[in-house]
Amino acid sequence: MSAEQLRSAPPAVVLFMTGGGFVDAIASLQRAGIGDDLCGPFLSALPVTGVAISTLGDPFGSETVCASDAAAAELDEIQLDLGEGPCWEAMLTGVPVLEPNVQTATSPNWPMASRALRETGLGAVFAFPMRVGTLNVGAVDLYDQTSVALPATAVRDATALVHVVARHVLHRALVQAGGSSDERQQSEGRYSRREVYQASGMLAAQTGTTAADALLLLRAYAHSAGRSVRDLSADIIARNVDFTDRSDVSS
Repeated sequence: MSAEQLRSAPPAVVLFMTGGGFVDAIASLQRAGIGDDLCGPFLSALPVTGVAISTLGDPFGSETVCASDAAAAELDEIQLDLGEGPCWEAMLTGVPVLEPNVQTATSPNWPMASRALRETGLGAVFAFPMRVGTLNVGAVDLYDQTSVALPATAVRDATALVHVVARHVLHRALVQAGGSSDERQQSEGRYSRREVYQASGMLAAQTGTTAADALLLLRAYAHSAGRSVRDLSADIIARNVDFTDRSDVSS
């Protein structure tokens, strides 16, 4: 089977092939369990310097599932905090968002995220939607510290890898939603944003808004104060910040 045929073959067929970074990455993702690394196979098979995988919006909430390193985690958190960015656009449109030069690009769909990503010195970002059937699960973001286009073969390889990983992410999300306490603890990663949703619930009670509006307010307050949403959420939960009296918003 040629490389071109391999890339277009269903994942089940790919498993019968051996050799090569792409094939090894597919096989690794197929074997992955609840607590296994899902980002590493992307990093080993594709010409990028960072990877982050996240669920986005309803019904699973917005949370980083895994990140290849601290820089990738920060880039993913920027988009989650702002509620916009290439990952959101990819999920909403259902097609990859390929931005080879973050430093010169502007996007009317994610102006705040565009500025924030530029400030990190990021070179390129390539976001791929994760879907299972018609269900939106989230996105896979591929980052590069240099401004470079993603080759067409790499786009096809990434699309195939995302197709496989989407089902794993869906399974983890379902376990977190309805699994046993042991299963939920095992599936909950280091980037859990559970405190964000707890804080937004407290903010809703303090301001009399809906949960959805409270999450938007939380993002806005964090952005205006130059803080991450998770950092501000921790202060709300600890009752160091109370939006019943908004005089301490920037504390």
